[in-house]
Amino acid sequence: MKRKPEVTYQYHHIGVPTTAPRAGEYYSSKFKMYTSGGEELHGFHIQYHRFEQGDCLHNLIQTVPHIAFKVNDLDAAIKGEELLLEHYCQFDGFRVAMIEDNGVPIEFIETDLSEEDIWGKPKASSVIYPEAKVPNSPEGH
Repeated sequence: MKRKPEVTYQYHHIGVPTTAPRAGEYYSSKFKMYTSGGEELHGFHIQYHRFEQGDCLHNLIQTVPHIAFKVNDLDAAIKGEELLLEHYCQFDGFRVAMIEDNGVPIEFIETDLSEEDIWGKPKASSVIYPEAKVPNSPEGH
């Protein structure tokens, strides 16, 4: 990956594949995976992803840790790159895509949401975790 001068890159989190169940996991039927973590440990957010058999995600996403960057322009960031995960809107105001760079998955996130909004409770409009109960919503009661 060549850094693009028109794109700003800001560290967001590290994603670590795991095979061990962890407390507080959210299940994604879309990707057949469980996600936990996101806590800010020593100033860095770390997420853990556990995958079921038959998962539709690229093998690199399932087996190699990834780093995620917030970018100001997702389309420019992924232009000309080898996509592992096409861009999609994970929830309102949060667009995501993943590329491969020399065998390493890199996630790009375009959002104006605050860190509290991003890492808070499940979102009512979540594509990735539609089963999650959402506080203060009809489906969360």
